[in-house]
Amino acid sequence: MSNVFSFTGTVGRDAEVRYLPSGQAVLNVTVANNIGFGDKQQTLWVRVAVWGKRAEGSLKDYLKKGQQVFVSGELTQREYQANDGTTKASLELNANILDLVGGQGRRSEPGQQPQQSYQQAPAQQGASHDNFDAPYDDDIPF
Repeated sequence: MSNVFSFTGTVGRDAEVRYLPSGQAVLNVTVANNIGFGDKQQTLWVRVAVWGKRAEGSLKDYLKKGQQVFVSGELTQREYQANDGTTKASLELNANILDLVGGQGRRSEPGQQPQQSYQQAPAQQGASHDNFDAPYDDDIPF
């Protein structure tokens, strides 16, 4: 049986890289994922860890607050004691895949064109799901 959890979300604060006493690098970033809709919408916060050589690279320079990301990996739940003495739980994901999505939070190199991102427009009451911001003004023939 496999334990794979994949989602898209928004980086909640800039990524940090730490080194364990063994010398292994770990990149930590917290990612928010909105679940539900309307007044039932909740934000699910997931602590994401990237290990080893990938953690030592320049990825942390791009994982800034507000950056959209796609994450996939093994999900675990950790319990801890809060300051008030209560036991709380947090979701943690050891990422196998962590990809940048969209342009917010990215730093572009000199001379590099900024990448465009097309997102579905927020649903309006009574609106069809066909309304979205497309890169073209004319209708798509298929």
